[in-house]
Amino acid sequence: MQYRRATVEEAVVLAEMNSRLIRDEGHRNAMTVKELAERMADWLAGEYAAVLFEEEGWIVGYALWRRDPEYVYLRQFYVRPERRRQGVGRAAIEWLWRHAWNRSRVRVEVLVGNPAGLAFWRSVGFADYCLTLERESAAEDF
Repeated sequence: MQYRRATVEEAVVLAEMNSRLIRDEGHRNAMTVKELAERMADWLAGEYAAVLFEEEGWIVGYALWRRDPEYVYLRQFYVRPERRRQGVGRAAIEWLWRHAWNRSRVRVEVLVGNPAGLAFWRSVGFADYCLTLERESAAEDF
């Protein structure tokens, strides 16, 4: 596996994978790939960094994060479905921990309706920290 920093010029490639990540995790984000690419380009030009995971020149996943004062905020992490459960994600997290995050505290948000994602993050050493709750507006609001 090879790891390399993604560039702003690769925003469309990252957005395509981000679109699949949104679908796979059951997120309700309705942005188009074009909108995701524009957002990704802005993030990469700003405070976010991304690394692509490659095997034999083929991109198999990526990670997108930013450094906050007290921790690294891992916003997106994606491995192509055909390469999941083969150690790609675990190897990428280990590489990122050593080479990109300098063993900093890392936070990642996982949707509660994504049991495979929760299982993965727990398997690589992440522990539950908080739970965000929300309520949709309804006609019968108090």
